[in-house]
Amino acid sequence: MKIPQFPYDYIGSKAEEYDNQKWMERNQKRTTLKCIQYLFDKELGKDNNNILKNFPYLILDLGCGTGFSSEMIISSGFRVVGVDILSDMLMKANVKRKNLKINNLDLILADINHLPIKSNSIDHILSISSYNFITYEKYGKEKKKDVNNTAKYLNKILKKNGRVIIEFYPENDEELELFTDSFKHNGFDGYMTKNNPKQKSGQTYLLLKKKI
Repeated sequence: MKIPQFPYDYIGSKAEEYDNQKWMERNQKRTTLKCIQYLFDKELGKDNNNILKNFPYLILDLGCGTGFSSEMIISSGFRVVGVDILSDMLMKANVKRKNLKINNLDLILADINHLPIKSNSIDHILSISSYNFITYEKYGKEKKKDVNNTAKYLNKILKKNGRVIIEFYPENDEELELFTDSFKHNGFDGYMTKNNPKQKSGQTYLLLKKKI
């Protein structure tokens, strides 16, 4: 199956096509559930016994697209703020919110690099198949700067012990290292996992936790 290309496969009629693809819906929802499971991963820290203390959490769905991921996060009992930079995609998510009468979802049209969200206001962050898009048409020092600034800002808006689970598609080991280093140097602990440890690119998960 062809992986959609940003932003061309997410705008205009392509947004409609994306939203109607059953295989895409299945993949997005399945991946979202896996990321929710990773949110409670024991390797992220010793506070797992108390992780449900402030449940239901407020989850930031970073790059929420047409709302497949937000729908699954809400069905798991969380409150959600969905953010996307593409209005065509966000409009589809808004239709789902109205048709399904979802009350625990707020939608924001914004750039991941410049989120209109207050400091220490988000419990945890999930991002499904979108995080690598922050480097779209960015190169060299500008690319590295944006990746680091984004990681720094995500740390700022997270509450104490906040966790970040990212599923994305780095192009190669060099790009993957760029992303992992950005979190390492901006207040996060954690690790990376792949379904196929030998793969050089493709589907990758970052499991991160804000340092105390």
